[in-house]
Amino acid sequence: MAFVTVPKDLSKVKSKVAFNLTSRQIVCFSLAAVVGIPFYILTRKALGSTISAVIMIFIMLPFFFLAMYEKDGLPFEKIMMNFIRFARSDQIRTYQTENLYRQLESLPDPERKEEKSIERKEKRKQKKHT
Repeated sequence: MAFVTVPKDLSKVKSKVAFNLTSRQIVCFSLAAVVGIPFYILTRKALGSTISAVIMIFIMLPFFFLAMYEKDGLPFEKIMMNFIRFARSDQIRTYQTENLYRQLESLPDPERKEEKSIERKEKRKQKKHT
């Protein structure tokens, strides 16, 4: 009998579009081809086939890196944006909490509210009897 493993966290499963690649990977690989292949075709006569192919590979590597690199569910550009945002911000960050007890004190006390309503009723009864 065949067994299929099912991941526990389905949010990490990415939908594959074609050739078992995600749409992000297809776009990045296409951009690499659009940049790398014309470079190779235009420079292979002047530089030679081997040197032109090696340079083409180095030109295409950043696109492959953008397509494949992912850390903690974040692609490379989001990681870099977080890094840049952190580098530009104040390096000393203070931890500030919100005092929930102070908020609770400012809320009306339900027991006190009930006591006041009982006192009002008693006062009304005393006024009627007098």
